[in-house]
Formats: sequence, structure tokens, C-alpha cells
Amino acid sequence: MDKAVLAVVRRFPHLKDEIEALTEHNEAFREACEDFLDATRALAWWTEAPNCAASVSREAEYTALVDDLAREILMMLESRGSDPIV
Repeated sequence: MDKAVLAVVRRFPHLKDEIEALTEHNEAFREACEDFLDATRALAWWTEAPNCAASVSREAEYTALVDDLAREILMMLESRGSDPIV
């Protein structure tokens, strides 16, 4: 499994099958997974960075970005089917 897809599956393990299925046929979804992986890596880096105003600010920004990307991914998964996914 691709690292980006694996990162999304870790966030939503109950949606593993749906994630893998959409990855096979949807380039935009694969790109969203890549963005999610990049953002989670950046968040991890800033979380471990020395505590200063810049690191606290960047950590908050990347936390928000990861959450936004997770919502975008869920919307893409929901648009694939008719039932809401939680």
C-alpha cells in the first residue's frame, strides 16, 4: 500500500476498503492522500521542533491543515456513495 494511502487509512481505519477502492480510480483522491501525508509529516516535524513562538504557530497551522484535509478526504469518500461516512 502506498505511504500516502496508508496515512489516510491510519486516520480512518474503518474506511480502509473504501479508501483503497477510491484510490484505484480517482487521481484527485490520490493527490489528496499525498497532501494529507505531507501535512502530517510537517505537523510531526513542528510538534518535535524546539518550543518557540514560530513552532507553536506552525504546529497550530499544520494541525488545522491536517484536519481540513481529513474533512476533504471524507467528503470525497461520501461523494462516492450515498450514505454519510463518520
